[in-house]
Amino acid sequence: MNSGTKNESIASAYITNIAYYLPEQIIECEQNRLSKKTGILRRHVAAKGETAADLAVKAAEKIFHQGVDRATIDFVLLCTQSPDYILPTTACLIQDRLGLPRSCGALDFNLGCSGYIYGLSLAKGLVETGQAKRVLLLTSETYSKHLHPQDGSVATLFGDAATATLVDKLATDNDQYGMYGFSFGTDGSGGNDLIVPVGGSRNPYDTTAVEDIVDKYGNFRTNRNLYMNGSAISEFALEIVPSIVENILEKSCLHRKDVSYFVFHQANKFILDYLQQKCNLQDFPFWNNVAEYANTVSNSVPIALSDIISINSDISLRRFMLVGFGVGLSWAGCIVDLRHCKAFR
Repeated sequence: MNSGTKNESIASAYITNIAYYLPEQIIECEQNRLSKKTGILRRHVAAKGETAADLAVKAAEKIFHQGVDRATIDFVLLCTQSPDYILPTTACLIQDRLGLPRSCGALDFNLGCSGYIYGLSLAKGLVETGQAKRVLLLTSETYSKHLHPQDGSVATLFGDAATATLVDKLATDNDQYGMYGFSFGTDGSGGNDLIVPVGGSRNPYDTTAVEDIVDKYGNFRTNRNLYMNGSAISEFALEIVPSIVENILEKSCLHRKDVSYFVFHQANKFILDYLQQKCNLQDFPFWNNVAEYANTVSNSVPIALSDIISINSDISLRRFMLVGFGVGLSWAGCIVDLRHCKAFR
């Protein structure tokens, strides 16, 4: 990872701010066997008419209220699978709502639980190739609008949220990098294991009949709602995540003991407990806290980072391993240095 001559300064992309916003509406989960297994006590749900753009704007405003100059934003990246419209691009509308300069680039990308790490990679590319000095990375999801309230297999698992991350170009001493060790993977053969079947061009609303579906457990949904094959997704995560961890460590020339914190996609307590064991991370700092948020998809990793930084003032922020996995099927991971990061909850 050495670059340049000894004592030479380099410019690297660093996370400098993270903020998140949770919708005001809170739904308490029924305390039963499922909630005990998943660890989810409550979830935040967007109000009727409240969209992903609305949530993202509120998350971003938390950063601007801390004194960040809107005029310095060169690019807006929005990760969402619940855009305001099929077109135009929601990031373009957010640029206008936030009062960002017209010289600012804006881009949506459709990705789920691995989306935050993909977004960091895109931001790093923009910054370190000189195309931008400051990137605003937004994640925002209103999965609740995809769920049928009578589908107990998913209705209690997902929460709505938005996050805002500022990625800046900072001059550092050589051998210091803000983000590195990126690892990606895709298996589209599992796309049907986590899907909203109707609503896109393949099965349009106006030409696709509504189908009522009841599974063997009595859960009800239609073909216009989100379907998740829970066992298949769990098996996928348990199979792929250990190899991601090893790949990131190898790329980064690190050992487990060198990592300050391991932060995986916060799917649910059950999966995280198993992953901690399977990845041999029982004796290392490992974040597992879905109680207040549920599974917030692409938001879960940045929410966790913000909470860790805010709660733990005495930990090293130098090397955090981030891993996302889920819908796609898609996965990604990296190492981030958070020593220059401020967090706002």
